[in-house]
Amino acid sequence: MGREDGVGVMREQDVTRALVPFLAAGVVVLAVATDAGTWWQVSALVAAASLFFVWSRRDMHLGLLAFGVVVGTSLSQWFGALEPGMFLLSLLAVVLTGWHQLRPLVVVLVVLTMATPLVVMALQGEDAIGGPIWVLGIAFPACMGWAFHRQEMLSAELEQTRRQLAEQAVLEERRRIARDVHDLVGHGLAAMMLQVTSARHVLNRDPQAADDALSAAEDAGRRSMRELRGTVALLREGDSAVAPPSPSLIEIAGLVDAARGGGLSVEYRVAGDQQSVDPVVGLTLYRIAQEALANAGHHSPQAAHVVAVTVTDPEILLEVESRGSIGPSPDRGDADRPRYGVRGMQERAEVVSGDLHAGPTPAGWLVRCRVPLVGRSAAPVSESAHQGRSASDSAVSS
Repeated sequence: MGREDGVGVMREQDVTRALVPFLAAGVVVLAVATDAGTWWQVSALVAAASLFFVWSRRDMHLGLLAFGVVVGTSLSQWFGALEPGMFLLSLLAVVLTGWHQLRPLVVVLVVLTMATPLVVMALQGEDAIGGPIWVLGIAFPACMGWAFHRQEMLSAELEQTRRQLAEQAVLEERRRIARDVHDLVGHGLAAMMLQVTSARHVLNRDPQAADDALSAAEDAGRRSMRELRGTVALLREGDSAVAPPSPSLIEIAGLVDAARGGGLSVEYRVAGDQQSVDPVVGLTLYRIAQEALANAGHHSPQAAHVVAVTVTDPEILLEVESRGSIGPSPDRGDADRPRYGVRGMQERAEVVSGDLHAGPTPAGWLVRCRVPLVGRSAAPVSESAHQGRSASDSAVSS
């Protein structure tokens, strides 16, 4: 059925609305064929039916439509003839409730339409029509019209919600792919750049150290390529592809070693049973530590850094602290680039019901993340999907 604007004027025409005039014409034919009246009674009934044709073709105020149909139908019943013409009132009730919101004006018009048979019955006298029966014959179509209109509105809302969910799913998938690309390429390139920079600084005075740094850069590049190929295979082949193993909490030690190889002064402290940590939680903390160390090398390469992982019964605590001078990025070429590192780490922590704080301290900078020992992810997914989810904003961090 059609829809209306704020003042109750029709805006759309559909197939059902176009059929209403034909139903009205059928009522007139039925009335004339079964209970013929005078020419002016037939004329009044035809005039009432013609209003449905006007309503179906152009905007027409509800009050004018209802007034014309009620008056025309009532006049046609003046001498008790053409009683089937009362079906026009039933059709009017369907139009009022089926194409319009149940506003006060609509309610008033429906009540007046239902009262019309009683008025006609009172004026006709002995040969009066069955007023109460016609009241029911108007009330029932009115209820049916409202039910159909309500169903249409619910269907429209469901369709709109379905489209919104589909759009959100597409956006979420794009964000997930962006997060994977950032995690697998961005951090790999950052590690390579750190090693290459270290090699350049010691190339003349210590060729062996430069060679070691370049070898570490090569290893970082190969590792990133393996992870990237695995992710691309998953995106292209779906469940048939073999997911690459996801990093775990234990592998934070490897991040520390890589940072040390790049010239950072990093101390690693660990306490508790890391094997008991949920894989999703472990991956999340790995990515947070990876981001924190990347930022540390980017903004405070001369500072002393401490990475501490403490696993207790209720929670896991990850701290990445930088002690020393904290300054802007030495790379002036990307000074205007937006930075979302802290926000990204916070969103990662939220995925596993954790809490993250990052900010300056009297000694430098501290990233602290607390996560329940068993994280509560939104839904069970594969390790590769965990990798994309737990890195919930690595695409926009640093």
